[in-house]
Order: sequence, then structure tokens, then C-alpha cells
Amino acid sequence: QVQLVESGGGLVQPGGSLRLSCAASGIIFSNNGMGWYRQAPGKQREMVAHITSGGNTNYADSVKGRFTISRDNAKNTVYLQMNSLKPEDTAVYYCNAWWIYEYWGQGTQVTVSL
Repeated sequence: QVQLVESGGGLVQPGGSLRLSCAASGIIFSNNGMGWYRQAPGKQREMVAHITSGGNTNYADSVKGRFTISRDNAKNTVYLQMNSLKPEDTAVYYCNAWWIYEYWGQGTQVTVSL
């Protein structure tokens, strides 16, 4: 059974930082590309960051220079370091894994507010 379990969300003030984690099980983690997506209320889900099995990364323009995606294949975990957070970063953040099939986590809420 495939599981992607996100953690690390919460409430943070503008300008603050959070680190999201996504622990994967039931997949050959090192073969999978991994990604973070987000969905704000009333908006479509959007890609935030991707990291391939080889470690190549890609970011949405809105988060470039502020967010960093990384992976630890020994821990079957992908991370999203989020710095200089803005209120518009408020959303549910989802972990995604893709190789032969695509899988999604249940999401973790990130709220950026005073």
C-alpha cells in the first residue's frame, strides 16, 4: 500500500519559515520524481516544486528564491523548505510521487497570517 504522509504545516507570520516533510512508503522512492503542489480556497491546485529521481529541480515562478525542494532517498522523504513566506502562500500543500503511477498525499495546511 502506497502512503505519502505530509507533516510540518501550521500557522506562521509573514516573513517566517516552515519546512514540510513527506514520508513515502510502498514505492521505490529513489525511482520516483517527487513534487509539492498547493491548493488555496477557490483556486486550482498548482505545482510548487518538483525534484526528479536524479535530483533536478523545478519551481513555480512565485516561489523561486524562497522555497527549496530536496530529497533524502535513505529516509524515503522529500522536503520543502519555505522561507520569506507571504499570505498568498496560504494553501493546503500536497506531496506527489510519480514514476509508473502517480500518487498523492492527504495534504497539510499552511497558513501565513499575522
